[in-house]
Amino acid sequence: MKFLKNHSKALTWLTASLVAVFVAGCGGGGGGATPAAAAPGTLGVSLTDAPACGFDNVYVTVNRVRVHQSSTASDTDAGWTDIALDPALKIDLLSLTNGALKSLGETPLAAGHYTQLRLVLDANGNSVVPTGGGAMALSTPSAVQSGIKLVNQFDVASGARVDLLLDFDACKSIVKRGNGTYALKPVIKVIPFVVNGIHGFFDTALLGSHVMVTAQQNGTIIQATAPDANGEFFLYRLAPGNYDVVLTADSRATAVIATVPVATSTSLLDLNTSGTPITLPVSATHVISGTETLNPALPADSTTAAYVTAKQTFGTAPTVTVKYVAADDSVATLGAYTLTLPAGAPMFSQYLTGWAPTALAAQAGVAGKYSVEGSATGYVTQSVSTDISAADATQDFILVP
Repeated sequence: MKFLKNHSKALTWLTASLVAVFVAGCGGGGGGATPAAAAPGTLGVSLTDAPACGFDNVYVTVNRVRVHQSSTASDTDAGWTDIALDPALKIDLLSLTNGALKSLGETPLAAGHYTQLRLVLDANGNSVVPTGGGAMALSTPSAVQSGIKLVNQFDVASGARVDLLLDFDACKSIVKRGNGTYALKPVIKVIPFVVNGIHGFFDTALLGSHVMVTAQQNGTIIQATAPDANGEFFLYRLAPGNYDVVLTADSRATAVIATVPVATSTSLLDLNTSGTPITLPVSATHVISGTETLNPALPADSTTAAYVTAKQTFGTAPTVTVKYVAADDSVATLGAYTLTLPAGAPMFSQYLTGWAPTALAAQAGVAGKYSVEGSATGYVTQSVSTDISAADATQDFILVP
């Protein structure tokens, strides 16, 4: 890990996380047969998280991880191999931001190609603590209890180890209902098990303002985190390529640093230093609100959520996501949503070697101008241009398959 030699604190912290992955293990309950001619490999699974919006804690309780070589196998079919957690493991997802990991265990696994991966959560062990409030149970659909199907295929070689890292997006996974309760609609992706990415520092004076730092490509959030108490942030585990780094905070202008390079799977780029933290100017805010209706409606027990996303485009430069929210999951309120967004000019600069926060310049022509998208899995995304530079706006969506 020579690329981390100038990051002693990060090295210590990451080493502890990685050691936990390799040495911690829960018993595997196997359904898969091991071929006589080939020694089994080993599967290890860990969990990490992006920051959650408006919560002090997000607790999920994991029962098991399941893998199968058939993509069409049902949860009752033979041939599953399980990493069973006994007792079930209750995890605060918000303790896993900024690159931290939680091991879910490991198991021997027959060599071969695997096409189905499921994360099984407990029906009753999931809850949230809204900022300034008390603990509230998360309604957990039955489909979650039988196993969240994750999009991932992987190969296990004889005698080799495979590590999978599950990125549980708490911000997108918690959906508020009109009656004040919350539902769990898990959004999880499998990401590279590497130590690389983008490192920087944010102004600590803004840390109480729901700061979020994201790495994006073409307006899609690839990785997200929140700075620690020292303002330090790490956007880890990024595939090599260029990323737009987007920084947001309550009542502050958005900042965008475009085309930040991640050269290799082992490189860590220093965006700035603690002596030159990134700050965001104060900005007035306005609200975009309305309803998002799915026609036809999803079954009541569906794990699919509907989202409204506000994006901005900087001329010929990238389009980025500034903020998103899940529409209300209650039929009584017809998918109500509210997005509070900066009306002032966002800050923008291209990344160049030797980049410093002073390169960020106000983009007056973009102030308050957003492309607002309504989306849900299985439905056609709708996009509408909205200008809130002078006043709030109302925008309703009716999505169809």
